[in-house]
Amino acid sequence: MYNTDLLHEMIHPVYDLFLAIYLAHLLTDFVFQTTRIVSHKHHGEWRGYLIHGVTHYLTVLVIVALADPRLLPTLSFQLLAVSLSLVHLLLDWTKFILTKSHRIPDNARTFVVDQAIHLVTVIGAVFIFVRPPLQAFVWWFHRIRFLEESILLVSVVYVLVIFGGGYFIRVLIGPLWKEEGQTKKEHEEVINAGLYIGWLERFLILTALFLQSPATAGFILAAKSIARYPELKSVRFAEYFLIGTLLSVAIAIGGATILLKALYGTVTLGK
Repeated sequence: MYNTDLLHEMIHPVYDLFLAIYLAHLLTDFVFQTTRIVSHKHHGEWRGYLIHGVTHYLTVLVIVALADPRLLPTLSFQLLAVSLSLVHLLLDWTKFILTKSHRIPDNARTFVVDQAIHLVTVIGAVFIFVRPPLQAFVWWFHRIRFLEESILLVSVVYVLVIFGGGYFIRVLIGPLWKEEGQTKKEHEEVINAGLYIGWLERFLILTALFLQSPATAGFILAAKSIARYPELKSVRFAEYFLIGTLLSVAIAIGGATILLKALYGTVTLGK
């Protein structure tokens, strides 16, 4: 039997330090990194990397000083802050070299992978610095195993609603609309755009209903209608749009109903 209070005390410092350092990373990359710094980095100029690295180090110091000022004077924390800043710059420089040589594309996927690697380095550095006992890991593992059924159910419903629902709608209504004079390639591009929009739409609606906020779902649908308003002047497109949207919403409502009933025992769309 685990002493829950003691385990919380063991994990709490890890969690706090992770949040502080990761916040510093986010501020450095997305708030304090100016267009000029980005330009210098993209041209491989050392000045951009130097400013970015110093900004990262100072931001870590400031945020951690607010969270736990006792860490600042320690040599181990200073080594942690400097090492993280150097690793941050190394990852940025590696990304620059790989994209410049066209070994990897400079696109959204590369951005996501880059940020995921930064996140892993922060997590690793925090665990190395704090060194929580093995018992804490075992406790968290047991908590995850306890929630395993719920995690799997949520994952299945989200994948089925977002992606399975998207392909079902595409196959069902794809042939219903095609403008006169529109080439097959142009038609496919519009259908694919609708597929991607539908993925995001069902994710947002499913999440809004799962969180019992139907008003948010209504706002999402209204925003979609406004964005598509110019195209709705075509009767054929309006019919295609309406059928697709209603099917998309129905699938999302079905998924939310399953989750609410399975996890909470009741279906309530308002708090």
